[in-house]
Amino acid sequence: MAFERACALADVPADEALAVVVGEYSLAVARDGDGPDAEVFALQDQCSHAAVSLSEGEVADCTVECWLHGSRFDLRTGKPSGLPATEPVATFPVEVRDGDIFIDTTTTLNGVTPA
Repeated sequence: MAFERACALADVPADEALAVVVGEYSLAVARDGDGPDAEVFALQDQCSHAAVSLSEGEVADCTVECWLHGSRFDLRTGKPSGLPATEPVATFPVEVRDGDIFIDTTTTLNGVTPA
């Protein structure tokens, strides 16, 4: 695995995703929860329904919402939970080390090939 530093954990808001570029991919970094026990996730920063940035959507209940059409994507699996999106987005391995977030874009957790 080839983890690269994406951002500081403190840069990721509790209720929004943060847009970052790691390697050749634009990603949305989000966290579920607050404080030291928060889980951190990285998804492809583009809705599978339309070319809309997921990092501009609201994060709640371990999902991120596409602000344009309202589909929500599970931060763990990348799967949409409602229409109009029907296809998942790629999810990537994340590590938090000493307050920084590292992401591996050489593989995906859910087998989805990033666009």
